[in-house]
Amino acid sequence: MSGKKICFVFFSSILLLFSYFVAADAPENGKLIELSGVTLYYEIRGSGTATPLFIVNGGPGFDHTYLHISDVWDAFAKDRPVIFYDQRGNGRSPALTDKQTCTLADQISDLDALRSKLGFDKIDLLGHSWGGYLVMAYAALHPDHISHLMICDSAAPKWKDTVFLFKDIFPELVNRQDSVMFAEQMGDANALSEDLNVYMSMLFYTKEHKDQFLAKASTFKYSKEINEKLNADMDRFDLNPELPKFRFPTLVMTGRFDINVAPSVAYHIHKAIPDSQFVVFEKSGHLPFFEEKEDFLRVVQDFLKSPAAK
Repeated sequence: MSGKKICFVFFSSILLLFSYFVAADAPENGKLIELSGVTLYYEIRGSGTATPLFIVNGGPGFDHTYLHISDVWDAFAKDRPVIFYDQRGNGRSPALTDKQTCTLADQISDLDALRSKLGFDKIDLLGHSWGGYLVMAYAALHPDHISHLMICDSAAPKWKDTVFLFKDIFPELVNRQDSVMFAEQMGDANALSEDLNVYMSMLFYTKEHKDQFLAKASTFKYSKEINEKLNADMDRFDLNPELPKFRFPTLVMTGRFDINVAPSVAYHIHKAIPDSQFVVFEKSGHLPFFEEKEDFLRVVQDFLKSPAAK
């Protein structure tokens, strides 16, 4: 097995560990909406006349609630609707039936159906991590609905090319892959907690932010089933040929110390998209909207003031 494959499998298994700690429900302050063949949970915060901002969370398999570890979104909601949603089968969106699929095409269709049913034509679109990949795929198919596109710590345009640095930073943890999976199967909570703590340390620039994130972890949800379904589907796609066709304002962002997705991935995306902006948050890991929220707010607000796509 190649090093990249080992790292990818280990990353998936760590997500599976995380699911042990995410059983609690998040507060109910959203709605369910019936779309074509699926029901989604969504929340709208704020109002105003500025272009609606859709925030697309990472995973695949997480719900959107981890995004609320930061209150930066409230600032955007002062002059526009800010929309969060749980992707199909995740979080407060109903579990999938045996007849329902979960593919990249499904995810793109769901996002477009949600946009349409809420009555929005042009939208500003921000995707984080796996959500960054999803918004790139959406923009490739529906460019006419994009006003501004923001890609934050995204997976690579070709899923297999995503650079995970775990094996380089924590090689001993990768070598423990089999024992970790065995501990998970046996329900060894102590072993799980230890590895979760190490993994979370790799996501953040400071221990303070890691501890704050873990203190909220009981409100997050993760679906191993959705993660496996989408990972199996993603290997078929390569967005690289689509990126040079983008003709809307695009902002590509990354944390300098993102070990989950190497900053080189973001730089590759930036170089592929004509006239895109590239910003590195120097004191962030995988979640700059949490670790450097003031700078993140300033960067994104300045970008949203730029002329929108026509």
